[in-house]
Amino acid sequence: MFVITSADNDKLKTIRKLQQKRWRTKLGLFSAEGEDLVGPNPLFVLRAGEDVEPDLLDAVSTLGSGTRVIGVYKQRWVEPTGNLLIYLHGVEDPGNVGTIIRSAHALADATVVLGPGSADPYSPKAVRASMGSIFERPPARATIDELKGHKVALSATAEHELRDLDVTGPVVLVLGSERGALPEGLEAVRIPVHADSLNVAMAATVALYEVAARQAAGGA
Repeated sequence: MFVITSADNDKLKTIRKLQQKRWRTKLGLFSAEGEDLVGPNPLFVLRAGEDVEPDLLDAVSTLGSGTRVIGVYKQRWVEPTGNLLIYLHGVEDPGNVGTIIRSAHALADATVVLGPGSADPYSPKAVRASMGSIFERPPARATIDELKGHKVALSATAEHELRDLDVTGPVVLVLGSERGALPEGLEAVRIPVHADSLNVAMAATVALYEVAARQAAGGA
């Protein structure tokens, strides 16, 4: 069995490159670290002590504690279709993007659509936050005008509440950063809370559960 013993190995060089967005975009690849996050159909997988010296794998890890396994995969982008979509408008934190992908998959088997200004869903932090959902429910890319369905913005200052939303047809939930502006001209609803606001990933999770459950019940 061949074990990598040099930092100049091409596979290790590729993993290092994929820590930068420009290389992820250019190569159309991404990496996933950790035994719980190794997904299907990798281009290659390196396991510490089996395929590569452990210290060399730790050296290309984005985790402070190092890692036992890293896989490299082709990026997948899908068409934004379905009865429920999540559109992210300028959500810049990759951890929030990955968490929303996880919630959309878990609660509604729905697709997250990345609009302009949103973080790269294939960055290491976003991939970790998705906890494997990036493989099962890959994201889409589009502008708000390209999407079909009832487009509704989640806003803490909206007059109507989420429970008042008509969900009998396809719904596009539009979320932005806590301080960023949302697209103009959309119906807006709010999630009633006792605090000032919710983190965007928390708001997305609540909205996904509410809308998916009501759609499954026929819009009631």
